[in-house]
Amino acid sequence: MAATDYKFEGWLGLDASAADGKMQWGEFEPKSWEETDVDIKITHCGVCGSDLHTLRSGWGPTNYPCCVGHEIVGHVVRVGSEVKHLKVGDRAGVGAQSESCVGRKGDCEACASGMENYCPKQHTGTYNGIYANGGKSYGGYATYNRVPARFAVKIPDNLPSAEAAPMLCGGVTTYAPLKFHGAGPGKTVGIIGLGGLGHFGVMWAKALGADKVVVVSRTSSKKEDALKMGADDFIATDEDEKWAKKHASTLDLIICTVSSTKMPIMDYLSLLRLDGTFVQVGAPEDGLPTIQQFPLIFKRLKITGSLIGSPNDIREMFQLAADKNVRSWIQEIPMKDANKALLDFEAGKPRYRFVLVSEPQGENGSVHGKL
Repeated sequence: MAATDYKFEGWLGLDASAADGKMQWGEFEPKSWEETDVDIKITHCGVCGSDLHTLRSGWGPTNYPCCVGHEIVGHVVRVGSEVKHLKVGDRAGVGAQSESCVGRKGDCEACASGMENYCPKQHTGTYNGIYANGGKSYGGYATYNRVPARFAVKIPDNLPSAEAAPMLCGGVTTYAPLKFHGAGPGKTVGIIGLGGLGHFGVMWAKALGADKVVVVSRTSSKKEDALKMGADDFIATDEDEKWAKKHASTLDLIICTVSSTKMPIMDYLSLLRLDGTFVQVGAPEDGLPTIQQFPLIFKRLKITGSLIGSPNDIREMFQLAADKNVRSWIQEIPMKDANKALLDFEAGKPRYRFVLVSEPQGENGSVHGKL
């Protein structure tokens, strides 16, 4: 298929009101073609909290017009001459990052080590970013996506497209720190917040072999779901004022997905054992609460963060999902209803991830009666 045979069109945010369900459909110009690129015809795109933060300029000024969506799955329709790992017709996914300095003269230390997600020189987001060639990045609420092929990952045949899409950001954001910090046999892992990120955290921790997985949430309304996902215990903080004391020093590792400056972070830290690790992956627009130093000193605690995942992290995650039959908990929504999906997302309705669907698919496309 030649480049002139299709148009790049999508849902565009023209100003901050787009986050209120006021995106407009229109045509956009992708980055200029390079022989290291691929074009993907989009079939599925997950809805992520980052989409709303960006549309309303919550993390800083957005470069409008902006087409969000960085959990992209589709079929490759054009392949650059320098691309070796993908061919026309392959199913591929693109996550939250679409370029780094890797492959260019003077690769940084992070890229040379396979940690492109921490590249300090050229970390281009899949939307609202600028590529090294000067082109603007546009996301997956669209018909097509053009991306440097290094950041397009082939999807295992037995992993349905709809389930794969939200793994590309929400999934790898929790998989990467769990893997890096050694979640597995002998470890008790806490997941704070059972939402789009947290539900993945539970399933990855179990798939990685953690001895025990504990979900921490405000109420017990999601307890049944958590147990079905594989959680071994559930703490409802609003329903037991002594929860922190009862569960003190019981966890080795915490992944916190909460995005609120009002979260009881000192109580969360009290759940950790000596040498425990607290990983913050939620990114509230107004920052984290104040942290007192004594729990860190007396238990030698580590507070750290984690940023999405590298292409290799995504490949490993996909393979784990395929091998262990990990499946995203999703609700599929037609792409034409993207504005309503944003409003419902903001209202907290996903259980546990929305996936926009461009068109009905065959067996490997995974539209399976949920529309």
